[in-house]
Amino acid sequence: MNMEGLKDTSSQFTLDGKPFRIFGGSIHYFRVPKQYWEDRLMKMKACGINTLTTYVPWNLHEPERGAFNFENQLDLGAYVTLAAEVGLWVILRPGPYICAEWDLGGLPSWLLRDENMQLRTTCPGFVGAVNHYFDKLMPIIKPLLYKEGGPVIALQIENEYGSYGKDKDYMKFIKNCFQSRGIDELLMTSDNWEGLRCGGTKGVLQTINLQRLSFGAIQHLADIQPHKPLMVMEYWTGWFDVWGEHHHVFHLEDMLNVVSEILERGININLYMFHGGTSFGFLNGALDLGTFKPQVTSYDYDAPLSEAGDCTAKYHALRNLFSQYHSEPLPAVPITQQKGVYSPVIVEQHLSLWNSLFTTYKPYMSELPMNIERLPVNNNNGQSYGYTLYETNITCGGTLYSKNNIRDRALVFVDRQFVGTLDYRNHEVVLLDGQGRRTLSFLVENCGRVNYGKALNEQRKGIVGDIFLNQIPLRGFAILSLEMKPDFIKRLMILDEWKSGSHCSSMPGFFRARLFIDGPPRDTFIKLPGWGKGAVFVNSHNLGRHWSIGPQHCLYLPGPWLNSGENQIIIFEEQKTDGVINFAEVPDHGKTIDVYKFPFCSLL
Repeated sequence: MNMEGLKDTSSQFTLDGKPFRIFGGSIHYFRVPKQYWEDRLMKMKACGINTLTTYVPWNLHEPERGAFNFENQLDLGAYVTLAAEVGLWVILRPGPYICAEWDLGGLPSWLLRDENMQLRTTCPGFVGAVNHYFDKLMPIIKPLLYKEGGPVIALQIENEYGSYGKDKDYMKFIKNCFQSRGIDELLMTSDNWEGLRCGGTKGVLQTINLQRLSFGAIQHLADIQPHKPLMVMEYWTGWFDVWGEHHHVFHLEDMLNVVSEILERGININLYMFHGGTSFGFLNGALDLGTFKPQVTSYDYDAPLSEAGDCTAKYHALRNLFSQYHSEPLPAVPITQQKGVYSPVIVEQHLSLWNSLFTTYKPYMSELPMNIERLPVNNNNGQSYGYTLYETNITCGGTLYSKNNIRDRALVFVDRQFVGTLDYRNHEVVLLDGQGRRTLSFLVENCGRVNYGKALNEQRKGIVGDIFLNQIPLRGFAILSLEMKPDFIKRLMILDEWKSGSHCSSMPGFFRARLFIDGPPRDTFIKLPGWGKGAVFVNSHNLGRHWSIGPQHCLYLPGPWLNSGENQIIIFEEQKTDGVINFAEVPDHGKTIDVYKFPFCSLL
């Protein structure tokens, strides 16, 4: 049996010596509940896609240095094997950097404990960490390779490096990381048009990322890489959203016109995203092209499969188009599950944040403010996500000045009474004079680390430098980590300090309600129109952030995370609540705007 694998030795791919065309689509296993992997992959197959692509997020697989997780939701081997069973080939994109609108582009935050760290370079600290991670990851990938009988026909090394770095040895180092560990399938890079000039490395096929056929992008790729297959590794079917702006849509006709032309020209394609899913928890990334913009929880992306896995008009149009390139009829489309529209539930109990603090780690005492990555928590790996409380004492009022050292947003309290907000736009808060010694508190939220651009090395969070009161730097901090992990939520639920009713006189607070479900649970969307900002936990699952500024006005709640019978809902709320939790059958992504109005979408 010939096991040559995927080859790029002519203008057309071959697989075992026979012509092969990649009709790809991206679905990230870490953004889709494991119980729904099969449903999403079968819908992909039924659309005429023959190749699944997925990133591999380092920060989830090695959340603490040397502590690895490839189980349950993170069982990469099970996901790739399932794709093979459905009848899909696989292109893996293991990074180590993945972008993906994911916190720090998938790099673990503990890397930033090293003050000399230079991410995505050949600096010793980064090289050592990558080697240690790949020593664990590659033995998991190797049995999945095509030449080992698996479905993985190609792997992408790094991601859009041409838009980031100029370390001439870095891409050669990453390539060697793969090959020296026995990865001998076809290797690829991917870059936007601007990055093609310096994002490649010898012996690795270059591919391009785009949304529009402009700037002669495809011809440019052909010119720099003659007699090679042409591939659009990321054809952007939509776009991501950031808090405080509109929901991006890419109209079906505009998308279909470009995809049709790509296919007519014989070019290989991967739809990014085919199904976006959700950036559950606090794992959304952020954009910083001069202004910091944290991304929303939903990763719907206006993709052919919606956030909840529903087939959209884009899906059916693409299925019709792709069917013209298959000699056999496509499989039937799996039936879409009905959603649950549950009756609103009323908050039954509340708990002030200040009364919950003893359930967390003990405060860490530090004369100087300290970024969260350096905190002595999580086996000395620092804090990655969520909130952090910094407290010190003051004896006077005046002007509090952050010098932009709050990352990314802080609620400010004096004697636990709210006095203002500091963030990347507002750097000053005025404190009134008071009697004697008072407690000054900063509840700081990591809103999401930048995942794309030159600012990766500046993504330390918390308080990253001096805060001044009347031009005098504050000293003597008690620092408390509030990551709100599942074990914290479970401990919270058994506290005796919960009080009846939905009115909390001392905000922020936690609000508790119960949802009772008769029969099998179904997917639904949580809506909180009378609330302000915070996070939602259902049966200890962190659904993600809610924020009244939008555009996202709902949170996806997967049916498999619900119980038949009683379900516990806890909402952390910073600002306000009307005491009611609503449910909807369809999402509310907010006011829309066409991505064509944003020229940078063609260049990212």
